[in-house]
Amino acid sequence: MAPPETAGYQFNHTMIRVKDIKESIAFYTDVMGMEVISEYHNNDAKFSLYFLAFDHSDGKDTKEEKESARMRREGVLELTHNHGTESDPDFKGYANGNQEPGRGFGHIAITVDDIQAACDRFERLGVRFQKSLPTAK
Repeated sequence: MAPPETAGYQFNHTMIRVKDIKESIAFYTDVMGMEVISEYHNNDAKFSLYFLAFDHSDGKDTKEEKESARMRREGVLELTHNHGTESDPDFKGYANGNQEPGRGFGHIAITVDDIQAACDRFERLGVRFQKSLPTAK
């Protein structure tokens, strides 16, 4: 049993650094169906944060309501973009967890109604798989 002091704890979000924010947002919105619920830009420090989540309000929540609820909900994805990485030919990228250096990060899990139908749609949309469904282990 969890300690009573943690009864109100919630897992709010996870952060991933991305090289190309336009490509990343397109994937999470157009392919996965999430939406950007909040943004923060710090031009002096040259980074931007984009918070994405699924809209379970059937479109009823306003942009302001979604943004104000960001820290009170679970399942939010934060994409962090360090300005300039998208066009820096010397940028080596971030650890993807599947190869050295940086092996270890596994995945982000999203529940779908039909895994085969979802994978078929992803293929039609040109999504590159690290491990395809029949061989995923």
